[in-house]
Formats: sequence, C-alpha cells, structure tokens
Amino acid sequence: MRFAQLVMGPAGSGKSTFCSTMVKHAEVSKRIINIVNLDPACEYFDYSPVFDLRDLIQVDDVMEDDDLKLGPNGALVFCLEYMIRNTEWLEEKLADSSDDDYFIFDCPGQIELYTHLDVMKRFNEMLQKMDFRVCGVYLIESQFMIETHKFFSGVFSALSSMVNLEIPYVCILTKMDLLNAAGRRRIGEFVDSDAQALLDGSAETMSNPKFEALSRAVAKVVDDFSLVRFFPLNIKNEESIADALMLIDNAIQYGEDLDVRTAEFEEPDNED
Repeated sequence: MRFAQLVMGPAGSGKSTFCSTMVKHAEVSKRIINIVNLDPACEYFDYSPVFDLRDLIQVDDVMEDDDLKLGPNGALVFCLEYMIRNTEWLEEKLADSSDDDYFIFDCPGQIELYTHLDVMKRFNEMLQKMDFRVCGVYLIESQFMIETHKFFSGVFSALSSMVNLEIPYVCILTKMDLLNAAGRRRIGEFVDSDAQALLDGSAETMSNPKFEALSRAVAKVVDDFSLVRFFPLNIKNEESIADALMLIDNAIQYGEDLDVRTAEFEEPDNED
C-alpha cells in the first residue's frame, strides 16, 4: 500500500509552498516524502520533484499546435487528459516506489478541474488501481476567508470538489502567517462557529435582505452535513505544520501498518 496527497485549490492559494513546506518538515523528522509536479504550466517551484508532468507534455507546446487551437485553460485540461490516456508513463514513473512510500501531487490551480470536470477523478481512480490510498488536500488563502460571503464561497468550492472526487478530504487555510492579530481572531470566528451564527452576526446579510432566505438555506446545508472544516496553517510554526500533516496522515491511515520502533537494550548482567 502506498499513500498520496492531491494538493488542490485555486490559483495563488499556496499549493507549491505547502508542498515544499511539507517536504522540509519531513526531512527534519527523518521521513521521506516524494513530490510530483502535475502542473504543466508551472514555471517555478522551490522543491525537487521525483518526476514532472512537463517532461511528458507542456502547456506551451499544446497552445502552439495549429490543429488544436487551444487557449491556456483548454491546453492545461488537454495536458492532464493526455497524461491519463498515457497510463504507462505514470506507471513507469511510479514503478520504482515501494510499499509505504508517500507522495504529494502538486496539482494545477484551475478550479474547474476539481469542481465539475472528471479529469482529476479519473486520475485518482488510476492511483487507487495502483494500490494508493489518496487524500485530497484543498487549500484556500486565509485572507480570502474573513468575510461571510467569501467564506461560504470557499466552503462550496471545497464541497463541490469533495463530492466530485469522492475521497477523504482535509481543507486547509493557508498564509496564516500573513494575517495580523485582528485577522487571526476573525479567522477563528469562521473556523469555530456554525454557519447560522455567522449569518446572525453578519452585517452583509442585513444589507441584502432579499437574499437572506437563500443564505440561510445555504448555511443549513453546511451545518447539517458538517463536511467542510478548515484547519488554519502557519508555515512558520513547526507545530502547526506537524498538526496539519498528522491530520492528513490520519485521513489515509498512514503509519497504522508500520512496524513499531523499539529501542534495543543490553541484557542485564545477573552477576552485577
């Protein structure tokens, strides 16, 4: 059994930084985590991937094809579809990995890949056929989540991708280190409160009374199903990083089958 994180989320949510942070944290704790870049349009990241989708296909090459005539978004979807059609490439890249190996797949930032297209769902199914336990890690920038209407928008984008992929999910608020003290307190209200309470305390709802019934119906769905909960991550705090990784590990049951490490002691000398 192998293990994988699919790191998803909107563009600019900090996916590559999250991946790099996890690898650096793992190195300190003597743990190996392999990163794979699945963004064929990526121009920079500060980690060394074990393999890169750009070695197979790149967005620029697809856009320059006179027969396809695709723009940036269409070319990106084409690249991922091409990868799925070429299953042997992925199988070859993963062939040298062994049981209990741990991978993080750094995914593109086009939100439609997770909310209504099936390309990432098919990729997840490919991994599961290769004996992977997969967890979706959905990132949203914390500064985007300090207003009620934006919070609900973020909740439903995460919920849409969760329903589409049908895998264990961990939702993470990134860039907490960029918030001031007031912003962190505000985030705490959103993380710890129920949706109806957020509406009750929101001036935004009162300024749009014709939408209040709809807003409360949306909040009821969020509260009744309790599917989306956000974990605030501060990448400058090692304890916060460790807690996030432990949350993800628990979602895919990583470590439950590993041998317990025991210290070796010398047998006592009966003559002493």
